[in-house]
Amino acid sequence: MTADPARPTELSIPIERGSSTPLYLQLSAAIEGAIREGTLVPGSRIENELQLAGRLGLSRPTVRQGIQELVDKGLLVRKRGVGTQVVESQVNRPVALTSLYDDLAREGKHPRTEVLEYRIGRPTAEAAGRLLLDTGELVLDLMRVRYADDEPLAVMRNTLPERIAPSREDLLEKGLYAALRERGIATAVGHQRIGAITADEENAALLGETVGAALLTMDRKSFANDGAVIEYGHHVYRASRYSFEVTLVDG
Repeated sequence: MTADPARPTELSIPIERGSSTPLYLQLSAAIEGAIREGTLVPGSRIENELQLAGRLGLSRPTVRQGIQELVDKGLLVRKRGVGTQVVESQVNRPVALTSLYDDLAREGKHPRTEVLEYRIGRPTAEAAGRLLLDTGELVLDLMRVRYADDEPLAVMRNTLPERIAPSREDLLEKGLYAALRERGIATAVGHQRIGAITADEENAALLGETVGAALLTMDRKSFANDGAVIEYGHHVYRASRYSFEVTLVDG
């Protein structure tokens, strides 16, 4: 049973006082579990600190620490005059040579693509140099908006050689890398740079953000096994709905 976002939700939260797990972590783990399972949907309100403390027999500092744990994780937000709410779900993507379309599908989202530009023509000097094109080769310039559950998530601009270009129809149904794989083109290596910008009027309108909102950027160039350049792209993501995840290893 999911929560009614209009009123605070009273969760069943077992507290084991004899456990070695601190009480505030037991509280935060129970609330986080309810969020992950969908019992608490985005926008749901939870009980305030005083109500939780009284019902669970915990001190207010303990409850405050447990809630802050989830605020720090980006799962809850405190709003003056409203209370503590579950934030809108965020796409958390590992930094790997994968397609956003495939990543969304794996997370149970419903990806959809709007192709705003599909243009085959002569390359700019920059494109010819970056793609290592032969004289006379054409390129496909792409501009797409990727949606997750019908909410705009990213604006993606890519350039690739026309000789390997998927059709516009293929790109409406699947991600770029999946469409390329169907044509026998597999990406093996990628160079990627992650950054941040603020939204201009175009990106704000396409992503449903306000001008000046924080956006994440990803610039990528991908290669085949033989070293041939497959494509390069510049993608812009809503920072409020998207994050990159990196695993670090002690070198």
